[in-house]
Amino acid sequence: MNLSRFIALRIYRHSEPGKQVSRPAVLIAMIGIAIGLAVMIIAVSVIVGFKSEVRDKVVGFGAHIQISNLDVARSYETRPVVVGDSMLTALSFYQEVKHVQRYSTKPGMIKTSDAFQGIVLKGVGPEYDRRFFLRHLVEGEFPEFSDSTSSNQVLLSKALADKMKLKVGDKIDTYFIQEEVRARRLKIVGIYQTNFSEYDHLFLLTDLHLVNRLNKWEPDQVSGVEVELRQYDQLEETTYQIAADTDERPDRNGAEYCVRNVEQLNPQIFAWLGILDVNIWVILILMIGVAGFTMVSGLLIIIIERTSMIGVLKSLGANNDTIRKVFLWFSVFLIGKGMLWGNLIGLSFYFIQQEFGLFRLDPETYYMDTVPVSFNIWLCLLLNVGTLLASVLMLLGPSYLITRISPATSIRYE
Repeated sequence: MNLSRFIALRIYRHSEPGKQVSRPAVLIAMIGIAIGLAVMIIAVSVIVGFKSEVRDKVVGFGAHIQISNLDVARSYETRPVVVGDSMLTALSFYQEVKHVQRYSTKPGMIKTSDAFQGIVLKGVGPEYDRRFFLRHLVEGEFPEFSDSTSSNQVLLSKALADKMKLKVGDKIDTYFIQEEVRARRLKIVGIYQTNFSEYDHLFLLTDLHLVNRLNKWEPDQVSGVEVELRQYDQLEETTYQIAADTDERPDRNGAEYCVRNVEQLNPQIFAWLGILDVNIWVILILMIGVAGFTMVSGLLIIIIERTSMIGVLKSLGANNDTIRKVFLWFSVFLIGKGMLWGNLIGLSFYFIQQEFGLFRLDPETYYMDTVPVSFNIWLCLLLNVGTLLASVLMLLGPSYLITRISPATSIRYE
């Protein structure tokens, strides 16, 4: 063990009465580090969890990538494209693609005896990935949807059911306007709740055959294809790969395919989520600043209190760099203890919130009813390393105060 670290460790562990560092200064410095790191861990886990939760819900309603008619624009009154088995097979061969499924949509209206509501009827086939809706199913069941027969069954949201005073087992009248008004009576077999109000108030899920009949399309015509990826970070690259092979290529009826990913389809939502990254950086900078300045003030108090010791070490031949390292090592010990408590507080919040959901949110505003949290070991390690490095770097300047202490003057205070 080098001399500087040995002396720092002796001061930290075995200070004699009358030679102890100022306890309030040490305590305040450690509290500053602990609070700063705890707030950073909590803020990062909440913001990352929030972004992940919102993103997963948007993806759950429409997958990562959609391939539709180029003339569709951004309307739920879609124009068809031909999607056969050969196209589905070709899409599944992309390395990053996990699942492929067809869908068709038809805007319409629900009407009861005392209320009405605009909706979008979304038809899906037997290959549809049901996991997202099964996770959010609160009543009833998820039916087996078909692309060859109409079940006249529907899945709708709890928000819509509450608004229209509907329940599982009820039959609802739906109306669709084309050349004439077409009506369908559908049976509610399940109710889901995602708290994502923009979609909960809009989508009803039914079988693909029913929607295609309402649209008067051929059996192999659909509104589009939804492509689910294995990793979200492959979104841009995979979108461009599929687009290069598919975009603006006509089907047998002359309709051109258009490939768009979830971020292109929902720019407002993802722009809003991107702003949260700025919030993370603001919080990190402020908390590191608070933690660093408390350590600076603590170090200055410690140096002043240990003026006589500095004079003795200099008189014994220790140079300024050696003595500076003593106090920097001492600061590292204090920072480490503060970081230990900061990790304990931050991770305790994560596990408690993850298990019990103590902190609640208004789902109408935040799209979820509890504060979401997400833990990433690499982000946690990065925060710890960044806090340690930033705090030590901020101490380098104040540590030069030692060079201005004269041995002849300081020993007189002993």
